[in-house]
Amino acid sequence: MPNEKVINLNADLGESFGAWRMGDDAALLDIVASANLACGFHAGDPEVMRHTVRACVAKGVSIGAHPSFDDLQGFGRRAMKLSPAEIENLVAYQVGALAGIAALEGGRVTHVKPHGALNNQACTDAGIAAAIARAVRAVDPQLILLAPAASALLSAGLEAKLRVIEEIFADRAYQDDGQLAPRGTPGAVVHGPDACVAHVNSMLESGALIALSGKRIPTSIGSVCVHGDGAEAVAVAHHLRQALEYSGWHIASLTDMPK
Repeated sequence: MPNEKVINLNADLGESFGAWRMGDDAALLDIVASANLACGFHAGDPEVMRHTVRACVAKGVSIGAHPSFDDLQGFGRRAMKLSPAEIENLVAYQVGALAGIAALEGGRVTHVKPHGALNNQACTDAGIAAAIARAVRAVDPQLILLAPAASALLSAGLEAKLRVIEEIFADRAYQDDGQLAPRGTPGAVVHGPDACVAHVNSMLESGALIALSGKRIPTSIGSVCVHGDGAEAVAVAHHLRQALEYSGWHIASLTDMPK
């Protein structure tokens, strides 16, 4: 696809747990091209993981591991202080668990995207970012690392000789340093399909993250994420895909993205 504009659209899925249900995974799998599956630490369990993998395989959606801190009560959104070795262990453990479940359904884990507080800390802490990259490479050097654009995790992944694809968020706003605005900050969460589409389009057109202040941080953009746990997730993903395709973008899975 040398003359096409190619972008990945992904969502965080498999975030139910036991009898507790989160999000509309079935609807999102009709829209997105790649899925980041919870691996049991912030959400998900073996049954949920296998059910979600089966659905991904059926829809032809590429499968990624979404490892987090061990924080079910906080949904993986509470910061924790762990050693580099502990971070390597928890990432490898979760990626390996999902790989085993995927094998049961004839599927394969092809990318890794850290979740929540772990991802946020890896964006600014080079030591945490390097530990994640080492774990991913040790499990499988062919795994794609899906990393926030303009982050320390991006740099660590490249340093580890991993294939890294840079991601922006359709439904989250940015600070002047390129990091996500903390939840609870006014304007941190972008609400409504139209606002999310405008937010993404402005970043793609400018080739930059755009902070709440209007500051632009130039970056490559290979993937757009819609958080699957939001009440507007399906509507946002649907309108975003339509808008991207209308603007001439081809939606591809992470494994089909140009190198």
